[in-house]
Amino acid sequence: MKGLILDRDGTLIAHVPYLADPAQVALLPGVHDGLRVALDAGLALFLHSNQSGVGRGYYPLAAVEACNRRMIELLNLGEQPFARICIAPEAPDQPSRYRKPSPAFLREILAEHGWRADELCCIGDRALDLQVAAHTGARAIGVATGLENLQAEMTAAGLQGVFPVFDRFDAAIQHVLSLT
Repeated sequence: MKGLILDRDGTLIAHVPYLADPAQVALLPGVHDGLRVALDAGLALFLHSNQSGVGRGYYPLAAVEACNRRMIELLNLGEQPFARICIAPEAPDQPSRYRKPSPAFLREILAEHGWRADELCCIGDRALDLQVAAHTGARAIGVATGLENLQAEMTAAGLQGVFPVFDRFDAAIQHVLSLT
């Protein structure tokens, strides 16, 4: 395993609908420790987040960036623990290269680093986070820490039993490390 592609809302931080206020950013349990263990194990971290509130005109991209800065501050893992951040600001009905479940960001990481798909693992709280991996042959892990019913979403997407699901982020990281 070389790297992790991480969802933000509902995976690393508490899900707040259309989050635009950095004061509302709150880390989920086990995230700091899980990311520390991943970094110490030499895994590269990548952040991939759909932010349709920008495309819908609810807030500017600068608000997303401010929330990311606040999350990084709360993580306390260095100035920039993520090797790359990809924000898809489009609304669901707008054309987009990176909006999940598009695998474009994952494919760019593979090409940039010369890695195989099975050397990356997507971690997220929604089926569309895991569909990115399903489209490419990458690994994926669900975390049932977000707003939605992940098991129901996975069943509807045809992913039930395809990827493991954990109740805490740090447990998902321990599973990733058991694969290496």
